[in-house]
Amino acid sequence: MNSHPNYALITGASKGLGYMLAQSLARRGYHLIMVSLPGENLEQKAREIQAETNIDARYYECDLTQKKELERLVFWVKQNFSLQILINNAGMGCTKAFDELTVDQTDQILSLNIRSVVLLTHALLPLLQKQKQAYVLNISSLAAFLPMPYKSVYPASKSFIYSFSRGLYAELKGSNVFVGVVHPGGMVTNPEVSQRIRKADGITKATILSVEHTAEICIRRLLKQHPMIIPGLMNKLVWLITRIVPDGWILAYLRKDMKMADGKTFFAARETIGKDVVDEENAGP
Repeated sequence: MNSHPNYALITGASKGLGYMLAQSLARRGYHLIMVSLPGENLEQKAREIQAETNIDARYYECDLTQKKELERLVFWVKQNFSLQILINNAGMGCTKAFDELTVDQTDQILSLNIRSVVLLTHALLPLLQKQKQAYVLNISSLAAFLPMPYKSVYPASKSFIYSFSRGLYAELKGSNVFVGVVHPGGMVTNPEVSQRIRKADGITKATILSVEHTAEICIRRLLKQHPMIIPGLMNKLVWLITRIVPDGWILAYLRKDMKMADGKTFFAARETIGKDVVDEENAGP
């Protein structure tokens, strides 16, 4: 267990991948700053982790799409904590025709998936630079490599996270701050997700991993300083296919696959990867 009072901050930490990332870090002795939207039972989750692992688990509820709330979070962290790890996990996505998206829905996706990640990383980087060794992990998605009809904004936002992370990694290489990016596929998080997976085809099913397994892979490889993390052998194969197969073929397949989406429109919560849908955050191909 770490003897120093350094903290790891995880956004979207109340459920799904964010919560499992917090647990994985706590088991390794890292103190936690868990961030999520209000009304997600975050205080209880922090207390449970603290009781199970004997680390200090703090919590902060805010809406990261609101700049003022993000700024208040940054001020609170800077005033109170020594930060060693930043994990930008909170995100949202949607399966819906682009011309049916409202302006507010589109703005929420862009604000959470892109703006909050960049602003939070920029604001907290000075804290990380004070450490002997510090880490940033940005949660992208396998969808970053797969332009998707009926989901066009979400994969584009995750492509931004990939590019931003890789550029920052190169910029900070050789310094005390390591930057990694992870591209998960689909993850089982609740009964609705399980039902959708049962209706999915073989390729989609093959990319599914448990949230616990995905989180453990993420933290283990982050601490070993793997700059790009793709959990699961099948997900690595899908990534390789996207490098080889022409975009036109992939888009034709995905258009047919995504158009019906079980006859429904899915809009994921702004909370965390792994909350409401397969995840809309990490739906895979």
